[in-house]
Parts: sequence; C-alpha cells; structure tokens
Amino acid sequence: MILLTNDDGIHSAGLRRAYETLAEIDEVVVVAPITQMSAVGRSISIMHPVRIYEMEINGMKAFAIDGTPTDAVILGIYEIIKDIPDLTVCGINLGENLSTEAVTTSGTVCSALEAATQGSKAIAISMEMHDREKFEPTCNYDFENAKKVLRWVARKVIEEGLPKNVDVLNVNVPRRFNGKIKITRLARKMYETRVEKRVDPRGREYYWIHGIEVESAEEGTDIYALRKGFASITPISLNMSTIVLEGWEDEWESQRFEISA
Repeated sequence: MILLTNDDGIHSAGLRRAYETLAEIDEVVVVAPITQMSAVGRSISIMHPVRIYEMEINGMKAFAIDGTPTDAVILGIYEIIKDIPDLTVCGINLGENLSTEAVTTSGTVCSALEAATQGSKAIAISMEMHDREKFEPTCNYDFENAKKVLRWVARKVIEEGLPKNVDVLNVNVPRRFNGKIKITRLARKMYETRVEKRVDPRGREYYWIHGIEVESAEEGTDIYALRKGFASITPISLNMSTIVLEGWEDEWESQRFEISA
C-alpha cells in the first residue's frame, strides 16, 4: 500500500497526477491538507484538534485534513490505514524543493521525513516551475516527465528498498528535462533572503519575506543538476548529526564551565 500526501492541498494538480501514476503500481490512500500548506516544515498540530473529511475529487477518493502535511502522514498511518505503508510519496509538488533550505522548510520534504520516522520508505517529489504558478492548484503544467520519474523511482524503492543509511529520496524534475538522472547532494542555499516592507491603506507597516535565487551552484549539488536538465535525486538521512568533525571536537569538549550554585 502507498500513502500519498502533499503540501499544496487536496485539490492540487500535482497530487492528482501522482495518484494516477502510483495507482498503476499499488493501492493508493490519499491523505492531504485541505488547503495550501507550503513552507510549514515539519510542524504538528499539538495545540488544537485536526478533523478528517472523506471526499471524492474527479474519481479520486481522498481524505482531506484541516492540518499540516505532517499531520496528514500521522493520521494516514495511525487512523486511516492503521498500518505502516510500504511507501509514502509526498508530491508531486508545484515547484522545486532544493538545497538545505527546502529540507527544513518544505512541507513536502518534511512530511516524507515524518513518514520515514514512522518506519515507511519515503519519496518527496517536486517539479520545477515558474514562481507565478507554484501556488496555483489548477496549474496547467505538463507533468508527464515528473510522472515518468516518479513511476521509475517508486517501483525501484518498493522492489529493492532504499540504499543503506538512506531514509528519504528527495526528487526534483526540471522544466527542461534531458531524460537523465543525477544522484546529488544538497546545495547549501538556494535563495538570498529578502524582506520587503510595505504600508497598508491604514498606514500600518507589513512585510513580505521572499528570496532571490542564487546564481552560482556547485557541481554535484541538486541545484546544479536541475540547471543542467537532470532530474536530481538526493538521498537524505534522518540522522542530521552526521558531520565531519575534523578535530575541532577535542578543543570544544575540553572546555569547562564554572557551575553556578
């Protein structure tokens, strides 16, 4: 069984295209936020209740929740399926999810991380598109390339499992796909953060947080691969403490602090 979710909401064209693809492989249970929930990261609704609404959208049976993508995974596993799915797929997201920024902010990637935490193999898949269409659920983009990549990756993961020490595959498909795949690492940063201050009709200040894409991308990274036309597949581990220490840990661990009484 495959659990399918997203962060663009239950009416997203990308969710529908993912369902069409995955239904060729196995039984699919769709559980997704009822509204747009991009960039909520791995937030969980622990301070208020979450409701589930069963519905049918153009022949696709689905469960909509008034919560986050992570809520959707938890409710999907423990309330709807009542078992750990063979695979959890998050997407197809409207817009790419690249770099370390996306891994910690994207509802798509973070819901895949939640699924992995619960014991499911997990794939996050996103499709590069223009900014003006990333938050339009009924966008008319051609998802065929993303569907082909998803079909291949999903079958491979179900049949062979994930590579050793890998918990999630973060997949990104470019607009101008060259038909090839690159296994990549996360770029450090995709956006130069900007804050734009404006004034509303009542004279009160408000702010838009946004970013400008970085121009350079190091070879071997997910951003570099996408800009060269490759579908990027980045293996991700839940163990975020895995770093190269290079000796500085000895100096740090030798530090002693005077303890206050």
